[in-house]
Amino acid sequence: MLATAALVWVILDRREGFSAAVSQVAVPALVGAVLLQLLALVVRTEAWYICVAAAGATCGRRPLYHASSLGSLASQLNSQVGTAARIAILRREAPGGAPGVAPLIAAEVPILAIEGSLAALTCFTLIGPLDAPWWAPLVVIAVAVAIVGGLVRLAGRRPTGFASGLAVLRELDGSWKIFALVLLATFAQITRNWLMLHAVGTNAGFFDAVAVLILQVGLSQLPIGPTVGAAAVGLVLGISGDAALEVTTAAGVLLTATGTMGAFLYLAWGVVDRFVILRRPAHSA
Repeated sequence: MLATAALVWVILDRREGFSAAVSQVAVPALVGAVLLQLLALVVRTEAWYICVAAAGATCGRRPLYHASSLGSLASQLNSQVGTAARIAILRREAPGGAPGVAPLIAAEVPILAIEGSLAALTCFTLIGPLDAPWWAPLVVIAVAVAIVGGLVRLAGRRPTGFASGLAVLRELDGSWKIFALVLLATFAQITRNWLMLHAVGTNAGFFDAVAVLILQVGLSQLPIGPTVGAAAVGLVLGISGDAALEVTTAAGVLLTATGTMGAFLYLAWGVVDRFVILRRPAHSA
C-alpha cells in the first residue's frame, strides 16, 4: 500500500507530463501488449503442465490451466502469492490427480531455473543502468550454472518426495520443451516491454527491454504490488537520465495495466470454462 501510494503521488505531482506521455500511446500498441502478456501466461502454463505431469500428475491439462488462469491475477501482486494460489486451486480442483504440495512447489523450480539462467546470460544489460562492475555478470552466470547443475544431480539421485517435482530435468525431451516454452514466454515479455517503452516516446532498445524484464522479475519478489513496472523502468532509464520521470512512470504504469488486463482475460477464460462450459449437459456440450 505504501509503494502504491508513492506511485500515485509521483503521478499526481507530474500529472501533466504523465498525461502527455500516456495520451500518445496508440490503441493497437496497448492491444498488442495485452495479447503478448496473455501469450506469455498461456505458454508458461504449458511449461508448468509438463513439469507437473513429469512429477506424476494424472489430472490432465485442463485443471492445471484452470488453476493457472485463476491464480494469474494474484501474480500481479506478488509472484509467491501467484504460485501459492495456483497450487491451492489445483489441489482443490483435482485432489486425486495432482501431486502433493511439496512436489508441486518443486515443479516450479525447473521453470524458475531456466528463467534465472536466461536472466544471468543477459544480466550484462544491467551494467550501465546500475553502474555495476564488468565482472558481475560472470559471477551471476557461474552461480546460475552451479544451481542448474545441482538441480539436475538432485533430480537424478532422489526421484521421490520433494525432488519428484524435478523429474522433468531427468528427461532430455521434457527439458528441451520447457526451455523452448520459457524462451518463447520470455521473448513475449521482452517484446511487450519494448512496445510500451517506445509507445511513450523513449528511445529504448532491445537490451533496455531485457534489463527492464530482469528487474521486473527481481522486484516482483518484494511486496510492492503494482509498482514493479514503474520501479523497473525507472531504474533502467530514469537513473541514467535517458528519460524523464513522468515518461518512465507512464511506461511502468502501462506495463502494469497491460499485464493486469492480460491476466484478467486469462482469468475470464478460466472462469467461463470451469463454471459454465464444463457444467453444460453432455448433449449440449
